[in-house]
Amino acid sequence: MTKEQERQGQAHPAEGAAAIREYLLQGITQGLFTPGQKLPTERELAERYNVPRSGTRKVLAGLETGGYITRAVGSGTFVADPSLRNPLEPPPIGETHISPAQIMEARLLFEPGMAELAVTNATPADFARFASCLEKSEAARSVEEFDLWDGALHQAIAASTHNNLVIRFFDMIHTLRQQAEWGQLKRRSLTPERRQATRSEHRDLVEAILERDPERARRSLATHLRKVRDNLLGY
Repeated sequence: MTKEQERQGQAHPAEGAAAIREYLLQGITQGLFTPGQKLPTERELAERYNVPRSGTRKVLAGLETGGYITRAVGSGTFVADPSLRNPLEPPPIGETHISPAQIMEARLLFEPGMAELAVTNATPADFARFASCLEKSEAARSVEEFDLWDGALHQAIAASTHNNLVIRFFDMIHTLRQQAEWGQLKRRSLTPERRQATRSEHRDLVEAILERDPERARRSLATHLRKVRDNLLGY
């Protein structure tokens, strides 16, 4: 196993799932994997990226729906003919450039409503995950570690909607946040003072969801994202 694979193997399962999708999409769209070529098995991918088999299966199902791969029981997973790609499937990362400003525009439109739905659908298990993300974020000693648990909290809120389409939309946004341009801006903008402010904003957001207050949850997340945008882009 390479050092990169070891690093991925230590990531949160949600990060690993995004890494699997990026690995396969880049390989397919950049011609590293050719039509008809057999890909690593579900089990191999799950072990390599430390992702549950169910999570790996969801990634593969999404790529199959988009027409990037085909799967045959007993035979394996193969690169599909490009002509089979679904024209309604959003272009994969790497085929188009989406700027940090565009990401923030989309997040401000989408995530406040996501928080409102979380108020209705979140379960005690979701609340426990929120608490874990907050705790690890507050204990983070580096920008990279803080950003990991920042993203994990937002991903936990998406998962707590228990709406597969909402989760899928958020996964696209989360994958885009892994691009190098975003990371460079994040490292420059996340001063110790801003990290502390973000922790307080996260606490307020989670409290609003716990109290089942949809308006407060929507408002809290919108306010938080506007501050992230302003700090990130220098508004």
